[in-house]
Amino acid sequence: MHVRQLAQLASIPALVLIFHAVQAQEEEPITPYRPSVSSPAQLPAPGQLEFELGGLAGRSSGQRRDSLPYQFKLAFTPQWGVLLGGEALVSSRDDAGNRARGFGDTTLVLKRAFLIDDATAFGLEFGMKIPTARDDIGSGKADYSINGIYSRDMGKLHMDANLNLTRLGLVDEGTGRTQTGLSASFSTPLSEHWGATAELSGTRRAAADSTAQALLAAAYSPSKYLTIDFGVLKGLNSASPNWSYFAGLVFPIAKLW
Repeated sequence: MHVRQLAQLASIPALVLIFHAVQAQEEEPITPYRPSVSSPAQLPAPGQLEFELGGLAGRSSGQRRDSLPYQFKLAFTPQWGVLLGGEALVSSRDDAGNRARGFGDTTLVLKRAFLIDDATAFGLEFGMKIPTARDDIGSGKADYSINGIYSRDMGKLHMDANLNLTRLGLVDEGTGRTQTGLSASFSTPLSEHWGATAELSGTRRAAADSTAQALLAAAYSPSKYLTIDFGVLKGLNSASPNWSYFAGLVFPIAKLW
């Protein structure tokens, strides 16, 4: 990721803090989804448009891929909502030195939450990846997915477990088109403003190498209306990126109703 892009990203938290000094009275507490792979079953407060933005830098055997992932979240009710996300910018370099830069693919998700009680919730996500990236950055094909979620509070420890199936639009000849993904994320508060997250995740597909990775992250929340996170991802096998580093933030944009 280039120095100018990192500088622009680093300036966002200060601007958000100034914005919230004026707007906080009108907003509900946020519901961060990042930085883990797992999605929580719960939706944001109905009518509150939330925004997530981050930086992700991946390194693996001479290859590099840097991106600026983003996501908008809006719930219509406590049970139904939509997510719109993707990568605002991707910069990649393969082991031969070939470079590519541009806008990434876009994802659209319809989400249904089943709230059992204050500690337990289930969720379903129906997603579509729209191929808005160039072919040298994305697959050039649409993907379709369904994700089942189980979220549970166990004292101070919160768990999000996901099991998903993705129908890939582009696959190598002789490999399966349906990819299975499994992840489990565990988070806990460390103090009034600090929290930590650990996660294991991976994917599997017929006649293709399986992936597996571990995530460790810390989060700082100066208020209920802003969370800043940073951490690392470590690939656990040869099919996964060796190391990835990330940082990002979550904040509400507007109270629409």
